[in-house]
Amino acid sequence: MSADRAAESHVDWRKLHRITPLLNAWKVAAALIAIFVWQYSDTLGQLDLPTTQFLLVIIGVIVVGSLIGLGYSALAWSRTRYGLSPESVYLHSGVLFRQQRHLRLDRVQTVDVTQPLLARLFGFASLKIESAGGAGSNLTLSFLTEDEAQRLRNELLARAAGVTVSEAADGGQAPAAPAAPEREVLALTPGRLIGSLALSFWVMAFVVAGAVLIVIAVLSQSLAPIFGVGPALLGAVAYTWGRFAGEFAFRVATSPDGVRVRQGLLESKARTVPPGRVQAMQVSQPLLWRTRGWWRLQVNIAGYGAEETTGSVLYPVATTEEVGRLLYLVQPDLGAPRPLELLEAGLSGTGDAEGFVTSPRRVRWLDWWTWRRTGFRVTDTVTILRTGRIWRRMVIVPHERTQSLGLSEGPLDRRLRVANFSLHSTPGPIAPIVTHIDADVARELLVDVAERARRARREAGPERWMLPRVAAAAAAAAAAGDADAVPDPAAPPATYGGILPSPPVRAVYGGVLPGRVGAVTNDPVDGGRMHG
Repeated sequence: MSADRAAESHVDWRKLHRITPLLNAWKVAAALIAIFVWQYSDTLGQLDLPTTQFLLVIIGVIVVGSLIGLGYSALAWSRTRYGLSPESVYLHSGVLFRQQRHLRLDRVQTVDVTQPLLARLFGFASLKIESAGGAGSNLTLSFLTEDEAQRLRNELLARAAGVTVSEAADGGQAPAAPAAPEREVLALTPGRLIGSLALSFWVMAFVVAGAVLIVIAVLSQSLAPIFGVGPALLGAVAYTWGRFAGEFAFRVATSPDGVRVRQGLLESKARTVPPGRVQAMQVSQPLLWRTRGWWRLQVNIAGYGAEETTGSVLYPVATTEEVGRLLYLVQPDLGAPRPLELLEAGLSGTGDAEGFVTSPRRVRWLDWWTWRRTGFRVTDTVTILRTGRIWRRMVIVPHERTQSLGLSEGPLDRRLRVANFSLHSTPGPIAPIVTHIDADVARELLVDVAERARRARREAGPERWMLPRVAAAAAAAAAAGDADAVPDPAAPPATYGGILPSPPVRAVYGGVLPGRVGAVTNDPVDGGRMHG
């Protein structure tokens, strides 16, 4: 406890914005009103009151609930403060039960700036800091002004990278860390997003089911069929709207502090994933997307649970060329001499092309449609798993992010001498597993990947990825006789987690996708972008 108090004595404590109680009051008011309606709805319905008096009762309940919510929110705000130190970020909160939490900056996985609709209208934002400890260790700071949230995000990412951040010249609370430069990589057009939803199986099933119900209702001259499946239809509409609103205006950019993702129609979200924080990547393609050559990219990030949906999406709808560019941002080296051909074989290939090992022929009667597609490939840097013919999937797991490995065999698997191989990283929407691999091959694979993972973790860079650059700059300054020189956090370094600036695409990938890419530029301003 004394060590914690000593550490907290050097913390720069700050308060949330004064508008926070107003922005939070509606939540408490809504909860109180919902409880009131639930408990007294029958009693209210039996009251023999004029319409005006009845409305006044309802308005009175809303006003009282709002005042109670505002009072509680104001008290909670007065008991809440957050602070920063060179090593951690702290949050003290609680009215009846006090909570004192702190998150180490070297465990930061992502920093999200979120603007719900009400806060967005008035220029406020919420800052969410995701930790490697899981969802229970994440910190949310609600609310700050939009500019203050952006400055704090810059400061957190700079400190997490190992850059020393000085206080403002006037001794105030504003951090001196400037915003790191960024370069936009891709932006999703509304037309492609709408087209991807239109070609979604569930949306098409919803449209067909709706049309059938309308025909039945017209023929039977009754609305009962529609009301009978109303909840299911509303659920389908809510799912479609959630996808559209959550992935609207989706943009990806690169920056020295990581990969930046912005998205949202009503609620705006801006995420920054620092270098090396992606635990696993998945590229998937539903059957109906195959005609357009579209793919969906998702990632596992520590701190995001399996229930996370929009936060795990790296890009909702990408072409094959864009898949190569996006994967390069989070895994610049696939560890193979022919990476583009390897990528093509993983996305849509079958058989043993590019070194993939598939299920043995003896399971063809069990996996008659997918046995030549199901397989794996281990390179110097990653393990690649592929599966699915109708719904194609390819999963990439960096060796240094592999936490554990597993083999499983059912009774039928043992009879066929096959096993299921799985890699365990962090919880998320991606489950890296390949089924029905030859049992002897699976056991050799387990030993091989385990050894590669141990070696990769030993050779992995530091969690605070700017420390080598700071040390190099300090050494250069000392050699030049300027010991006080420090690197500029906003200046793009020569190498920064393999993200900015991107090496020429030809040098990394050794070519272009056959018949799909027209030209590749090596212009550093253009970032080696692919042009069709």
